[in-house]
Amino acid sequence: MDGVIIINKPKGYTSYDIVNIVRKKLNIKKVGHTGTLDPNATGVLPILIGKATKVSKYLMEHQKTYIAKIKLGEKTNTGDSEGNIVEKDLKLKHIEFNKIEEILNSFLGKQKQTPPIYSAIKINGKKLYEYARTRTSSRNKTKGYRNIQYKIKFI
Repeated sequence: MDGVIIINKPKGYTSYDIVNIVRKKLNIKKVGHTGTLDPNATGVLPILIGKATKVSKYLMEHQKTYIAKIKLGEKTNTGDSEGNIVEKDLKLKHIEFNKIEEILNSFLGKQKQTPPIYSAIKINGKKLYEYARTRTSSRNKTKGYRNIQYKIKFI
């Protein structure tokens, strides 16, 4: 069997967990994915099967869209909602839309990215979050550029 299956990855599963589930359900050894999603992330995870695994590098180069739900005024030790709050700024509770837009505009265009220490990017064969959890240092290098665009929707 060859092809692509689009999975809506639920929270709590790693991309590798999903690959293993598909592998077992379909009884196929050659299964991969097009990019690691954080276990806390939900959303589209293309799963490649058989000969389709050869197109992975091409799919990963394409632009992706992310939808984020953010909470202003809190900073955590992990940079995500799972960490402990280490800083609070109550002034941000009354921030105006134009100020949010002004801040987001500073991220438009080509941006260098340095992955957070709690990411699944590998350095020397080990994921950054594994270094962070064992409090072992690693060199967290800047990784490529992203062309950032955004759309704001208040709900």
